[in-house]
Amino acid sequence: MADAARVRVRRIYEEPEPDDGARVLVDRLWPRGVSKEKAHLDLWLRDVAPSTELRKWYGHDPEKFDGFEERYRAELEDADRAAALGQLRDLATSGPVTLLTASKAVDISEAAVLREVLERG
Repeated sequence: MADAARVRVRRIYEEPEPDDGARVLVDRLWPRGVSKEKAHLDLWLRDVAPSTELRKWYGHDPEKFDGFEERYRAELEDADRAAALGQLRDLATSGPVTLLTASKAVDISEAAVLREVLERG
């Protein structure tokens, strides 16, 4: 599927980089303190984000990450999320993509799960 170097995960609070490619916010909620201009987004893909219930259950607790990942992957099969994931796949096949999140721990965020899904097909 997508080349691993072509799908990156970064915090939305970091400055954009020239090699970011398409910058896609994958959080359901708009990040605090970030203006639309400063975000330099190409797309805000709310529909690919985890459900509110799953997000609240998880709470970015590292102990719950495996359960979160399993439940989130199941949610990605829902029609709306699957369509949004298809948009991400299309972007990733046409050039670099940077998945953006407000999470402080990007390695255990939905963006990290999405990157793995895109890389593995």
